[in-house]
Amino acid sequence: MIVPMMKVSIVVMDKEKEKALEQLRDLGALHLERKTVQSGDLSRLLEKRTRMENVLGLLRPYAALQKHKKAAPKSGVQADADSLTGEALALGEEKKGLQEQLLVQAKEQSRLAPWGDFEPAALAELRAAGITLIPYELSPKAYEALGADAKTIFLGRDKTTVRLAALDAIPGAEPFALPERSLSGIENYMTEIKGRLAEIENRFRSLVPALPVITGAVKDLQENIEFESARAGMDVLVPGGDAPGDFAERTVSWISGYAPKDRVGVLKRGAAEYGWALIAVEPGPDDPVPTLLKNNKLVSLINPLTDFLEVTPGYNEVDISLWFLLFFAIFFGMIFGDAGYGAIILVSGIIGIIKTAKKGVPPVFKLLSLLGISNFIWGALTCSWFALPVEKVPEFLRNISLPLVSNVTAARSARDEGLVQQNLMIFCFSLALLQLSIGHILAIAKNRTLKVLADIGSIMMLGGMYFIILGLIASNQYRQIPLYPAAVYVFAGGFVLNFIFAAYEGSVGRSILESFKNIISMILGIANVFSDIMSYIRLWAVGLAGAAIANTVNAMAGPMLGHFILFVFGITLLVFGHGLNLVLNVLSVLVHGVRLNTLEFSGHAGLTWSGTAYRPFAKRIKNEAQSV
Repeated sequence: MIVPMMKVSIVVMDKEKEKALEQLRDLGALHLERKTVQSGDLSRLLEKRTRMENVLGLLRPYAALQKHKKAAPKSGVQADADSLTGEALALGEEKKGLQEQLLVQAKEQSRLAPWGDFEPAALAELRAAGITLIPYELSPKAYEALGADAKTIFLGRDKTTVRLAALDAIPGAEPFALPERSLSGIENYMTEIKGRLAEIENRFRSLVPALPVITGAVKDLQENIEFESARAGMDVLVPGGDAPGDFAERTVSWISGYAPKDRVGVLKRGAAEYGWALIAVEPGPDDPVPTLLKNNKLVSLINPLTDFLEVTPGYNEVDISLWFLLFFAIFFGMIFGDAGYGAIILVSGIIGIIKTAKKGVPPVFKLLSLLGISNFIWGALTCSWFALPVEKVPEFLRNISLPLVSNVTAARSARDEGLVQQNLMIFCFSLALLQLSIGHILAIAKNRTLKVLADIGSIMMLGGMYFIILGLIASNQYRQIPLYPAAVYVFAGGFVLNFIFAAYEGSVGRSILESFKNIISMILGIANVFSDIMSYIRLWAVGLAGAAIANTVNAMAGPMLGHFILFVFGITLLVFGHGLNLVLNVLSVLVHGVRLNTLEFSGHAGLTWSGTAYRPFAKRIKNEAQSV
């Protein structure tokens, strides 16, 4: 559920505003209103944070390399974060310059190699002695055109180039640019560069233990940035008139934000203790109120996914966390579609729970276990076990499958296989009808005006379109159901209700007029209902694709398992192939399973995910304690 919020404004004496902000941060209850602010201190803090984040980016690859190795000695990393940052950035700039110079020298080495190793300074010495030698690279055709009178010394040639030294300039030809160093000199210089790069690499590795120091400094900087942003964003009121008294004594500042209703009392007690003036009111309809979700432990399992996606419902929208979790678990099981995969996922989640039980189990492992259970159940119902042929699956596993969707039924004949696939499609359409209707029911529960009739009309359109789709796509037998002929009328009645009340804001006439103004969108809504229901067939199609990949892997590896020499290769192919299929299924879930919840379902529930997560102005340690 979405926690009710209050808009809170706090007024303090301007000379005490920094102290008041410290006290407010200790309370950790107020989500500050966002403002665009500028100050010199804020700019310096932001620049400093950027520098330290760049250092973290430089050192983390080395930390990853040392992850499974003996930790580097901690000598030389006792310095403070500022000096470490300065050193690491300087080394990074030097490394970048050396790498660029190495590329330049490598290119020069390649250009000079056909000429052999000579000292460029020797040509200057000859010139001083009155002998001019000008190197050229000419095409064979240009060289032949020089004639016998040309004063040149032939040095070598290949298929495309003739190299020579001329005593006089050759008209129309560009002399070969002399290098700064000889070929051996370039090689020595490149060796020096590589040596210095190795020293820098070693120093970076030795700085890896400093990562916690710099990470902690970045977190501290973030707190300081938040504090300075709040300070710079405080509005100041300077009383006018000729009232006596010191100017600073009469200047006040105030700050506004949002707090959960059950935490406003904390702010009021703080105001009484610290001498602030405080007012708390209901937020207006256009206020940017943050969203705080408060659900039970089961529903909160979806939080790792929504946090990863960085999606938050708007304050005035509905909370679909429970339905998101329920249907996402079903979608996950259908897309993976294999009990063997489900067992792997479930075991992984249980292992994660056991390993972290003493420190506090992260929600992601609980979510992983739930998804593994869903996958396992769906795979058992369809008799899918690592895509093994039905005849090779133990009999008791075949017996627990559901005949309507089981591979056991599909293996009997081509007709039965077609019926199973049809049943799976019908199940997808039924899921669509159920979830999308729930979306409108949630909207009805939140609305208290005649606009609910538009949602009722949308449910009627969904129901009518559901039976129309079954008749057109799933099977002709649905045309014999008495309800099917009435589906068109149900759909039409729903469209009329939706047309009349979709834009209702207190007047039916104005609502109808708005619908006529948007007549094209209203008509396109018919196609949207069809496409939204049809969109759920992706669950069947993607699951079918995953099963096909698993079958292909088994078919390729199967013959190898019967030969002693090829047995290891067969096992390797099975592990790699099914592992790759697992990864592809994860991507499919993120693309398709998430889409059905955040697009189709959310659209019918009137949810746009336009919210901002509630983040109180608080110290980092307190935030971490609250998150645990």
